[in-house]
Amino acid sequence: MIVVNLDVMMARRKMSLNELSEKVGITLANLSVLKNNRAKAVRFSTLDALCKALDCQPSDILEYLPENQE
Repeated sequence: MIVVNLDVMMARRKMSLNELSEKVGITLANLSVLKNNRAKAVRFSTLDALCKALDCQPSDILEYLPENQE
């Protein structure tokens, strides 16, 4: 499972969703979908813009967590 840690990076950079939306050029609705782990895909251009705006690496935003196997 891939987890999006966008809210963590935004908190570290003290950046609001509105401010990030303006810097990246993505609607609040689309950023909210991404931030709340409801996105099914992320474009590389979006990931690139997020990394530039938040001054981070893709691994700071995306995290892989293995699913529990029973």
